[in-house]
Amino acid sequence: MEKEQKMKLEIQMNDDVAAGQYINMAVVNHNDSEFVIDCIYVQPQAAKARVQSRLITSPRHAKRLLLALQSNIERYEKKYGNIDLTEMNSSQLSTHPIH
Repeated sequence: MEKEQKMKLEIQMNDDVAAGQYINMAVVNHNDSEFVIDCIYVQPQAAKARVQSRLITSPRHAKRLLLALQSNIERYEKKYGNIDLTEMNSSQLSTHPIH
């Protein structure tokens, strides 16, 4: 019987990426083979917004991202309390970009 070897993945990050980019809006689109997530910063009272980053991933990885976010939000809310979305009704949550 052959032993499975676990590969240790080393993740590297340059300083620009490590600094991060603040976003307050996201637009998600998809086709049969990929999901595209445009991460946007909207300045208050501005008529234009700029995409800060575009993430392109497979449906499988998009679902993994969803599950990771759900898990982290659950842990966050256990520690800090419920995240309130009462300013949006249920139809806005599914049809409008994330603000």
